[in-house]
Amino acid sequence: MSSVEKGDYLVSASLDPFTLPRQKGSKTKQLFITLIGATCLCVTLLWTQDRPVWLSKYTTKGDLCPQVDSLQPNKNNELWKALGRAIDTDEFKNRAILWLGGAVNVPTESYDEMGPVGEDPRWETFGLLHEYLLKAFPLTHSSLELTKINTYALLYTWKGSDSSLKPVLLAAHQDVVPVDPTTVGQWTHPPYSGYFDGERIWGRGSADDKGGLVGILSAVELLLENGFKPTRTILLGFGFDEEASGLQGAARLGEYLLDTYGKDSISMVVDEGGGFIEQYGSVIATPGIAEKGYLDTRVEVNTPGVIPASHRRTHIGILSKLLVAFEESPYEVTLPREDPLYTTLQCFSKHAPSFPSKLGKLIRASANSDKALRALEKIILGDPVYKSLLGTTQAIDLIQGGVKTNALPEQAWAIVNHRISVISSVDKTKEHDAALLKPLALQFNLTYEAFGTSILESGGGRSSGTLKLIDAFQHGLEPAPVTPTGKDAAPYQLLSGTIKATYNAHRSLQGGNTIVVSPGMPSGNTDTRYYWDLSRHIFRYNHGNSGNGTDTLAGFHTVNEFIKADAFLEMIRFSPLSF
Repeated sequence: MSSVEKGDYLVSASLDPFTLPRQKGSKTKQLFITLIGATCLCVTLLWTQDRPVWLSKYTTKGDLCPQVDSLQPNKNNELWKALGRAIDTDEFKNRAILWLGGAVNVPTESYDEMGPVGEDPRWETFGLLHEYLLKAFPLTHSSLELTKINTYALLYTWKGSDSSLKPVLLAAHQDVVPVDPTTVGQWTHPPYSGYFDGERIWGRGSADDKGGLVGILSAVELLLENGFKPTRTILLGFGFDEEASGLQGAARLGEYLLDTYGKDSISMVVDEGGGFIEQYGSVIATPGIAEKGYLDTRVEVNTPGVIPASHRRTHIGILSKLLVAFEESPYEVTLPREDPLYTTLQCFSKHAPSFPSKLGKLIRASANSDKALRALEKIILGDPVYKSLLGTTQAIDLIQGGVKTNALPEQAWAIVNHRISVISSVDKTKEHDAALLKPLALQFNLTYEAFGTSILESGGGRSSGTLKLIDAFQHGLEPAPVTPTGKDAAPYQLLSGTIKATYNAHRSLQGGNTIVVSPGMPSGNTDTRYYWDLSRHIFRYNHGNSGNGTDTLAGFHTVNEFIKADAFLEMIRFSPLSF
């Protein structure tokens, strides 16, 4: 294969992404925190007082943030070394760059509120991606069993020799956030070019998440070329609408897997998510072990006719008062020990040598001292980023009311988006919203119904209208079950050792102290929401290298998305060890 030169384009002339139907905007999400937010620990400046007496008497009990050693395969150790030598060659690097660039060429955009597969023609682009993958990875398609669910969800089954072992599921998604045509001129290189500049591969999906998908398939192709046969069955699951909540892709894929294998039938699931980053003199990897929940509350004010003049407010005015109540009454936020962010702080305090010493002592003290925990909580909640990760958040995202300037509105509504704390629930969020607006419903003499439950009746008198709270899209999502990470949690220990082995091998390092593994949490939701019944051990992690967090050009969900070629190769190196 010819080498990939700087400036190579990987454009398919038959594809013009900007002739496809598209919507004006797109849903955005932050993929993962990997504690890039750790730079926000400027709150440590608040910790400038002298060491409290109660802290000086504190002694740490137990081991905080225990680490495992680097884990390398025993049975297939020689194969592992051979794979490493292959990945290090220029020949394989060229192949990998071409593989990813070709996938980026196909504009598999997903939009909110797309019609069903078979009815909405925008899905048809995914068929082009499937044709490309078939040509790019011939051994994978000739050796693994491929099942297509709802036409475009892909499930590859690599049968192992021991059927008594639970399979492992490696997941990614095929779709990308749409490119706004008005921003094309802002891209350093065209958004679907797959352009390689000698260091980076550019284009929408290069990082989110075709890098993950192609990385997995690249690893499988390389393993097959070297004669590998798995003992444990390996499943590769690729949804196609993760950026639009996954209802037609991963949701159907999850149902198929549950019907085929049963509940708790998968040993562990590894999907897109966290990576590793240099912080405070250490390198920290943060596989996501939990996700926040989700609820869109529709606040709707209706009237059968004209509002009495004595009220001097239209329903838009009343709705405005209700929305102000939301913004003036944020959810109470605490720092509980069971929150994944608390565990991450513990790991930084224990293993990051340049971490602020006073804050580190306080974090370690808080493991067994409630007084220290409250002091730590005050500092951490002083940073709005950490506060939003810990608590249930709310944001008014949509609003509508009125049809004409000389007609009083008969209905006005807004939608309040909630990201639900991992220690809360959808029901608790609904209860909070319902209680919050009850005084205002009384003040404005409104009949009040919240999530199907009558809160206030008219009482025989004439009400001025109705107030309803509704789950706007009937897609309320509970916080994800927290993945076990204790000493007895074998999948987490295996993943941790795999992360360390991959990091070391890519840099020719030795030992288990070169990188620290800490539980983390994505700030958004992934397709793993549809796999909860399949396994207790779900991780959001793709071994992406975030460097020191100062490279602002990554372009997730915006212009100039890219992935560094070296980081992509390390992701490929990570996948075989996951098997």
